[in-house]
Order: sequence, then C-alpha cells, then structure tokens
Amino acid sequence: MTANGTKLRILFLCTGNSCRSQMAEGWARHLKGGCVEPYSAGIETHGLNPLAVRVMAEAGVDISAHRSKHLDEVRHIPFDYVITVCDHAHESCPLFPGKTKILHVGFEDPPRLAKAAKTEEEALNCYRRVRDQIRAFIEQIPDILPEKET
Repeated sequence: MTANGTKLRILFLCTGNSCRSQMAEGWARHLKGGCVEPYSAGIETHGLNPLAVRVMAEAGVDISAHRSKHLDEVRHIPFDYVITVCDHAHESCPLFPGKTKILHVGFEDPPRLAKAAKTEEEALNCYRRVRDQIRAFIEQIPDILPEKET
C-alpha cells in the first residue's frame, strides 16, 4: 500500500506479454490483491501462452481470461512501479512519467527453455520452474520494492 492507503499500481512488462508478465500479474492478483493493483503488458503482443495458462491453473491461479496487451493500452495509468521481467523489455523499456520507479527482475523464458524438451512433461517442467520463481518474487512484494521518492 502507498502512504495514503491506496494499492500500489504495478506493471509487469515483458517482450510479448504472453507468459512471464502474465504469470506475474496472476500471482500478484492472487497473492497480493489487498495491497497491489497489478497489470501486465508487452513491448509487443504475442498472444497468451497456453502452457503458461495451464501451469498457473495447476497452482490454483486462473489467468485464462487474460489477454496479451501492448504497453500503449496501459500507458495512461499512473504506475508506482514498472517491473521488467525479461532482458529485452528491460533494454527496450520506455520512460514513464512522474515518479514511476522502474526495476528489472529477469526470469528465464519458458518457451525458449522448453524448446529442448523431449516430452510435453519436460516442457511443462520448464514453465513450472519459472512459475515458481515468479511466485517467490511476488510473495516478497511490497517489502523488496525500493522506496519511492515523494
């Protein structure tokens, strides 16, 4: 929560808003909905990754109604934090107005990891590993976020 009692507005930004940023938004909504107003978007839109939806559902978080959004669709929202969850988004992250803090917390790309998988189960395990890493990060919010300037 912010000093005035409102929820922290956090944007999780990724390249295509198909997997990692969607998982982060889903976890934040599920675990931190009382103190965080989460959003996700991408520098591009690649559509919602069905394996990301599947492994999140296994963990009890339904992101099936999410859709891949371009950054332009949420640019009007005054975010407290923008968290880039992949290196490409971090390198391409545009400037945000006001006192928005930008952080980078990179996670591996599940589709890229899964390319070497020999079975569907191996592929799903790549997604599960990243899903669980993202959950561990989200569980620490807001405590690990740097202080905002007032």
